[in-house]
Amino acid sequence: MDIYILDLTQPIVLLAAILVYAFFMILGKEFKKSSLPAVSLFLFLITLGIYGIEFFFVTALGDKQLIMSSIGYNAVLIFLSYISYLWVDDIESKEKKIKSIDNSLEWFWKKV
Repeated sequence: MDIYILDLTQPIVLLAAILVYAFFMILGKEFKKSSLPAVSLFLFLITLGIYGIEFFFVTALGDKQLIMSSIGYNAVLIFLSYISYLWVDDIESKEKKIKSIDNSLEWFWKKV
């Protein structure tokens, strides 16, 4: 197997990705800036694009399965980053008394 960019099936790389997510989420919450969780969201989306390019050029079945596993982990991180972005955006909009980007998860925020 070849070495791939950000093999999320490796525990240390997955832990580093989770720490990047947590870092930007905590910073965004503390500074009340929704652009900070958006940074981690865009990083994970760029990584997803890289996985797509790798998947296209890889021919071995085992390597394709490895990339698909990494895409699955990355999809979870994208989902968490998006939810964090919406959450911090809601906090920022209440702090600055401006309209939020999307209020569709208002029922969720009340339960959190």
